[in-house]
Amino acid sequence: MLPATFKLCAGISYRHLRNMTGLRRKAAVAISQELNKLAFAGTGPGKWINQVRRRSSLLSSRLEERPFSEVEISYLKQGEEALQKSLSILADQDGWKTETAVGNGDRVLSKVLPDVGKVFRLEVVVDQPLDSLYDELVERMEQMGDWNPNVQEVKILQKIGKDTLITHETAAATPGNIVGPRDFVSVRCTKRRGSTCVLAGMATKHGAMPEQKGFVRAENGPTCMILRPLAENPSQTKLTWLLSIDLKGWLPKSIINQVLSQTQVDFANHLRKRLASPAPPAVAVNC
Repeated sequence: MLPATFKLCAGISYRHLRNMTGLRRKAAVAISQELNKLAFAGTGPGKWINQVRRRSSLLSSRLEERPFSEVEISYLKQGEEALQKSLSILADQDGWKTETAVGNGDRVLSKVLPDVGKVFRLEVVVDQPLDSLYDELVERMEQMGDWNPNVQEVKILQKIGKDTLITHETAAATPGNIVGPRDFVSVRCTKRRGSTCVLAGMATKHGAMPEQKGFVRAENGPTCMILRPLAENPSQTKLTWLLSIDLKGWLPKSIINQVLSQTQVDFANHLRKRLASPAPPAVAVNC
């Protein structure tokens, strides 16, 4: 089947066929499907990461009717870079040290990377199906400030294609104003492949949101959240959150490390409370 697929791809290289959008879509989708089959034939603990990392699987989703501008393409590339780099960090199991361990099984790990600095990794199991977490973290992203006291506001500045957003987030000041108000402009890339969903992001710039008075413009990334149903109980979801933030300003590293690890533990608790309470229905968006 794969050789025939590449013949189809070769066919659209001829000038009179290249403008046939439908044919291009069919070729991209066919190639993606065949490569998916080959990827799933492998084994090993990293198979779910490889599933999401396949660049070929992005072909069909990137062929939009409206061509992207150069600026939009740069944002798409940034989102892809954030996703690939985050997954590479998480795939390396060596060197992680425990920062916080909670009695319910939640834990925060950390490691120092030469080109990134210190990164944190939250691992929790939530007693909710993946779709519930996806709806809350993606479809109702702008409502995060309603249930997470560490977040003041999340605003979507721009949507690009089916899975890329530019957002502006303002973080609330920490108790005692140890860390003053910070804000972030981020590019976010969401990929959902089978039973795995990855929400990746990194700092970017956007003309609609210059630096704001009263806020220190911090930078995040690469960062991502990975959602996977437990194999033994699909009604529960394993959430892994890779956090990498440069808070800027003159802050001791000991304070930064304490704040970031505690922020992750708090996030898990707030998320559980949110999911346990009724939420307004989300608007369905194909991903």
